Amino acid sequence: MLETLTEKCTPFWYETIKQDQKTGARAGILHTPHGDIETPIFMPVGTQATVKGVLPRDLKEAGAQIILSNTYHLYMRPGDELVAKAGGLHKFMNWDKPILTDSGGFQVFSLAKLNKIKDEGVYFNSHIDGSKHFISPEKAMDIEHNLGADIMMAFDECSPYGANKKQAEIAMKRTLNWLDRCYNAHKVEKQALFPIVQGNMFKDLREISLKETIPYAKYGIAIGGLSVGEPKNIMYDIMDSMYPMYPTHIPRYLMGVGSPDCLIEGVKRGIDMFDCVLPTRIARNGTAMTSHGKVVVRNGKYKDDFTPLDSECDCYCCKNYTKAYLRHMFNVGEMMGGMLLSLHNITFLLKLMKDMRNAILQDSFTEFCQEFYAKYGEF
Repeated sequence: MLETLTEKCTPFWYETIKQDQKTGARAGILHTPHGDIETPIFMPVGTQATVKGVLPRDLKEAGAQIILSNTYHLYMRPGDELVAKAGGLHKFMNWDKPILTDSGGFQVFSLAKLNKIKDEGVYFNSHIDGSKHFISPEKAMDIEHNLGADIMMAFDECSPYGANKKQAEIAMKRTLNWLDRCYNAHKVEKQALFPIVQGNMFKDLREISLKETIPYAKYGIAIGGLSVGEPKNIMYDIMDSMYPMYPTHIPRYLMGVGSPDCLIEGVKRGIDMFDCVLPTRIARNGTAMTSHGKVVVRNGKYKDDFTPLDSECDCYCCKNYTKAYLRHMFNVGEMMGGMLLSLHNITFLLKLMKDMRNAILQDSFTEFCQEFYAKYGEF
């Protein structure tokens, strides 16, 4: 065991079990009130208190250890106070394992209408009915306290890809200011607050953000503002620049990343936690991730293909259905097609993370990555 620096008397603590000698990859355990999370881990996204098209029972069977829900959406519907009245997200959605809620910051900027970003917070109109709202860092903490997730994210401003340095700096400094306010407003010990590093694609801003964020990172730290449209090589370059400065005693969370190649490259660079809507979103459009690459089951070549989607997968979809049947489901508009592919894609990514963890523990991580790319290619 390399180190366990976070105090075990707290509800949350992280331990590094083993680190790869050739890369930054590491295997660890994040201990939480709702169970241990073995890292590296992918978190399926249950935006509105459900992972689209996948039953909680099936998520558990697939190996999901933690899921993510969205503060903005749950604030809008059904309302965080109603969720609190129901006993919190765990009871409301019947999920007894860990849950993470993002702060809603990204959605306020990307979905809400007529948003005005001020130092005090964000004024915006609902994307649902146009009603006017205001979320400050303190309000975001209140909402997340009501939702009751194990891990809650600080309210941040994610500047878009293509922003100039001045714009990125303003957003980064505002994020730091909001972080201090979130930290002071966060009072619930059974919920861990993760701060978010910003700075866009500017390495010097990323360095400033990371250094000034670390003092607030008691239980974990998140990297935001990547995978927002930039080429992958730029994302990897930014991650390489930050790696030497990461704290070693807490988990690192790369937000919004979910393609197999990005998960592998992230783990190489010392990332422990990931989330993304990608596996269920592309599944609803008929696309599957398989051990031999991407499969678009809508394609005509699968019309009379009576083989499993992925012969190396033991999920319910692959054990019971053929590509021909899945293609039929999509062609006739049956929701079961998207449900089956969603379950498969999530199972595939969770297995990928587990396999990477095992490779790290067995000192074969580099070889595992080489073999995976040889079969899968890039997404």
